[in-house]
Amino acid sequence: MSNSLRNFLITRLLLTIPMVWFLITVVFVVMRVLPGDPIRSQLGPKATAEQVELIRIRMGLDKPLIVQYGEFLWDVVTLDFGNALTLGERPIRDELGEKLPATIELTVPAIIFTAVFGIFSGAYAAKNRKKLPDYGLRLFSVFIYSIPIFFLGLIFQIVFSVWLGWLPLYGRLDPLVQVNFVSPTNFYVIDALVTRDWVAFKSAVLHLIMPSITLGLALTGVFIRLTRVNMIETLQSDFITAGRARGLSERRLAYRHALRNVFIPILTLIGLQFAILIAGAVLTETTFSWPGMGRYLVERIELRDYTAVQSTVAVFALFVAGISLLMDVLYAFIDPRIRY
Repeated sequence: MSNSLRNFLITRLLLTIPMVWFLITVVFVVMRVLPGDPIRSQLGPKATAEQVELIRIRMGLDKPLIVQYGEFLWDVVTLDFGNALTLGERPIRDELGEKLPATIELTVPAIIFTAVFGIFSGAYAAKNRKKLPDYGLRLFSVFIYSIPIFFLGLIFQIVFSVWLGWLPLYGRLDPLVQVNFVSPTNFYVIDALVTRDWVAFKSAVLHLIMPSITLGLALTGVFIRLTRVNMIETLQSDFITAGRARGLSERRLAYRHALRNVFIPILTLIGLQFAILIAGAVLTETTFSWPGMGRYLVERIELRDYTAVQSTVAVFALFVAGISLLMDVLYAFIDPRIRY
C-alpha cells in the first residue's frame, strides 16, 4: 500500500468519527427535549409515582444528563446498548441483531437494482440523445423521483398483490412457511439457500421483490440523470471520435468505452445514495410491514423509547459511515488522483 493511499484512508477514517459522534449526539439531545415519558407509556396511566420512579432509577434515567450521555457513548463504542424501555427490558442488541439483517436484505437488492437500471437507462438515453427514448427516460426520471416511496409502495401493493395476486402483500415469509423455517443469521434468502429449503427460499424471494423494487425505483432518477450527463460529455471526447474513425459501432463505443469512464463519479453516488436508501427503508418497511430496523425505529419513536431509538440511530450511522468509507476506498483504488 502506497503512502498516499495509506494517508488518505487514515484521514477518511478520522473524519468519519466526528460525523457519527455529531449524529448520535443530536439524537440523544432531541429524544430528551421532546414531550412524553417512555416510562409512563410503558406502565400506563394508572401507574403510581413510586412505580415510575423505581423503573426510572433502574434504567438510569435519574442520573444527570452528562452521565447518561457518557454511558451512551460508551455503549456505542462497546456495541452494548443495554435494555429497551418498552419491550420487557429485552436487550437492544438482540433486537437489532434480528432487525439489521432484514434491512440489509432489503437495501442490497434495492441499490443493485437502482445502479443497474439507472446506469444503463442513463447510458441508453445519452446514446439516443434528443430522440424519443431520451425524452421518455428523462421524463421518467423526474416522475419517479417525485413520487413518495410510501405512495409508490401502495400502488404496487394494489396492482401486484390485490388486483393481480402475483406477489405477497407484506412481511418476509408466508406465515405457514415461517413456522417451520429456522434462520440462524436472520438473512432469510441466504439461510434458505444454504439449507436448501426451496419452499422458504421461494417465499423469501417473492416477499423481497416488491419492497426492494419500490425502494430502488425511488432513486433511479438520480442515476439516470447523472449517467446521461456524463455519458453525453464522454461521447464527445477525442478517444470516442478516434473510435468512430476506426469504424467501431456506436453501441460498442457507448457501452464498452464511454461507460467505463462514467462509472468513476457514479461509484461515489452509489455510496451517497445508499445512505438515502437506509432512510427510505423506514417508509418502505412501514408500508410493507417489513420487520427491519426502519419499522422498529418508527415503533420505538412512537413509544418514546430513549434507549432503543438512540441505539438504532447509532447503528444506522455506523452502518452508513462504513459504506461511505468503503466507497471512498474503492474510489481511491480506481482513481489515484483523489489521494493527493
